Amino acid sequence: MEIVTMGKVLVSARIEVQDDLSMAAKGLLAPEKVRWIDIPDALVDTGATLLSLPKRFVKELGLARHRTRTARTAAGILSFGIYEQVRLTIQGRDCIVEVAEVPDECPVLIGQIPLELLDFVVNAAGAKLIGNPDHFGEQMIDLL
Repeated sequence: MEIVTMGKVLVSARIEVQDDLSMAAKGLLAPEKVRWIDIPDALVDTGATLLSLPKRFVKELGLARHRTRTARTAAGILSFGIYEQVRLTIQGRDCIVEVAEVPDECPVLIGQIPLELLDFVVNAAGAKLIGNPDHFGEQMIDLL
């Protein structure tokens, strides 16, 4: 589902812990033990780079911190934790991405890297998320 409010594009997203999915696929973890969350109002932000989750969701998923990265923000240059990979699913398409932790006051942000992996673009005229027209709207990767 997609919601458009005041020029913003909000989408429903499922976020699952990739390590849990891998362990479940190998029979080492019961499928019902895979940690996941559904976000009904993730903000598509082409100015952001990664998938960014508020601290409370990082904690709820139990994600492991891998490193710290510096980022340019509206508040200036700040450091953010980068966490283990998750599977992000939007409109039936999925990709594997690392997570940047943001303060709890921030929304879930779907940045440019996940958008490219999912092969979505923002249709500015319709203020909505669509399949990449260069790929006839179908999810595809470029290997050129």
